[in-house]
Amino acid sequence: MLKEEQGNLSIDSENIFPIIKKWLYSDHDIFVRELVSNGCDAITKLKKLEVIGEYDFPDDYKPAITVTVNPEDKTISFEDNGIGMTADEVKEYINRIAFSGAADFLEKYKDKTNEEQIIGHFGLGFYSAFMVADTVTIDTLSHSEGAEPVLWESEGGMEFSMKEGERKTPGTLITLHLNEDSTEFSNEYRVREVLEKYCSFMPVEIFLHKKNEEQQYETIDAADIREDDVVVERIVEEAKTEEREKEDGTKETVEISPRKEKAKINKRPVSLSDTNPLWAKHPNDVTDDEYKDFYRKVFRDYKEPLFWIHLNMDYPFNLKGILYFPKLNTEYDNLEGVIKLYNNQVFIADNIKEVIPEFLMLLKGVIDCPDLPLNVSRSALQNDGFVKKISDYITKKVADKLSGMYKVDRENYEKFWDDISPFIKYGCLKDDKFRDKMKDYIIFRNLDDKFITLPEYIENAYGKADAEATDEDGNKVEAEVVDETDVEKDEDVDSSEDKEEKKNTVYYVTDMVQQSQYINMFREQNMDALVLKHSIDQPFIQQLEQQDQTVKFMRIDADVTESMEEEASGEEWENETKELTEIFKKAIDNDKLQVEVKKLKNEKLASMVTLSEETRRMQDMMKMYAAGGMGAGMEDMFAGGETLILNANNDLVKYILEHKDGENTDMFCKQLYDLAMISHRPLASEAMTEFVARSNEIMMLLADR
Repeated sequence: MLKEEQGNLSIDSENIFPIIKKWLYSDHDIFVRELVSNGCDAITKLKKLEVIGEYDFPDDYKPAITVTVNPEDKTISFEDNGIGMTADEVKEYINRIAFSGAADFLEKYKDKTNEEQIIGHFGLGFYSAFMVADTVTIDTLSHSEGAEPVLWESEGGMEFSMKEGERKTPGTLITLHLNEDSTEFSNEYRVREVLEKYCSFMPVEIFLHKKNEEQQYETIDAADIREDDVVVERIVEEAKTEEREKEDGTKETVEISPRKEKAKINKRPVSLSDTNPLWAKHPNDVTDDEYKDFYRKVFRDYKEPLFWIHLNMDYPFNLKGILYFPKLNTEYDNLEGVIKLYNNQVFIADNIKEVIPEFLMLLKGVIDCPDLPLNVSRSALQNDGFVKKISDYITKKVADKLSGMYKVDRENYEKFWDDISPFIKYGCLKDDKFRDKMKDYIIFRNLDDKFITLPEYIENAYGKADAEATDEDGNKVEAEVVDETDVEKDEDVDSSEDKEEKKNTVYYVTDMVQQSQYINMFREQNMDALVLKHSIDQPFIQQLEQQDQTVKFMRIDADVTESMEEEASGEEWENETKELTEIFKKAIDNDKLQVEVKKLKNEKLASMVTLSEETRRMQDMMKMYAAGGMGAGMEDMFAGGETLILNANNDLVKYILEHKDGENTDMFCKQLYDLAMISHRPLASEAMTEFVARSNEIMMLLADR
């Protein structure tokens, strides 16, 4: 017979509870996870005793955790049918709070936030209840033969009372009398939300009930009645028939629904926990539809994932999970995936960066690692070396999946590329090991909308001496071969290095519409370029240049390639160049305007604008800093810098040269300049207004002819 006992908890409660409330558990709803987890542990322990022959389950035993809310009394309770506790065990695990030295714990944590941490024990998880409750009771009965029930109660976590309880079956019932700030946890829908957040995949079935709720019913086929069903009424649905006319005009009675025996039963409770989650199964035992259904259920994303990786590892650590590659519809900067981390099917947190490599945060998935060295509140990790191995393993598995797809299923790899390329490029930028594994499997779209690798592009562009070009009528002509002995060499420049740099120039496009004029020029010369439209492409190509010094990326509007122009020299040519430069600078009223005159092979093209790759990259960087609130005003330092290219082979440019003092020459110069700028980038609002007005004026001149 247990004597009633009272006393103080053997710990400085005034110090420990502020730590629990304000630091260890920043989210107050976490108490649900802790108490349900304790219930799961109690059931798991009882199962182990049964396995080793130290306990026999009753014939009707079904492990379960029942959560009951009572809005009237403002309580929430958690009941398990697990191992239970004796009075001595309550004293050990509850009254003493199972730390490895309470004084050491207080000294270590009272002034710290995220430093070295210790593994939590049962007692601390239980005491999370006092974040939301004024009074907590424990009604428990040990599985041990002859054990007496124990009723423990504490108000505010400062003092306790313990006496004999009335529980008849092994297990534990914990009841929380909620404080005024936490009555939301007596609401059925709020608690369901929290259970679905933390406990959807607990290894034990979890049921939620509302106290004093009216009994609900459901109707089932009589053949499906189970032993534990409470049958309220048996129902017979007679067969249904209808009269139909046959081909010969006579009528017959046809049965359209057979006679059915049904039963009205008390509604069966539905577990909120999937005790055997998909990630715990072997990949060979899971269908594609099951993977997709799991994705929709867990992430509430009804777009089908592109593909997935099933992680299944037992050595040197236990890790299972599924990573999904979602279909990306937005720019990289706006992407945010969700990787849910579990520990023995208990939800820990989303996107824990110590375990999940940063670039994988773009994905959606679940990872369950029972070996995770969690801290006392399960909100952070310790043992960096071990955690790093887990992160490296995940990175390797993702790289293996992608490289394997490239090798054996290139068609699907290309099909998915536009969606997965931001992720792969981001991974290369952020993770050296991932980059090393994926560098040979990066592909690019070219101007013909075909996928090629960087080595393939270089081989196609520079590896064939007999490359063909086309003339203005589209006919193929042999590319001009330049004799190195005819090239004028600057004494201050290493010609071999200059040649190497030219040989490995990789041209690219960022906007197929805006840069269409340049694209057409490339096509006319049978030249190719890569299409790099994503915001992550700029830092990615800079990394490629750093990794391979023989490669230089250049946007197609950065310069005019030698294959697009004819050789021009002599005194007359120098005079024409000088005159055209002065005419345009005067007309546009800009002495600093950079003007170059060239003889382009395409005579129809009058003017174009180029901007050096270095200047444009600097401009882009300054815009990025300005958008982020840094370097305000600095973007103006690198504004402009464009060069106006005039085609001396074009009739309109020839006309301007021949009529430099003509009535409409200034207007033509401005129009050519604006047309060139439009092909380079959008005009500013004021310039666009002037361009539209000038275009109307030119049309009126044509109309008056």
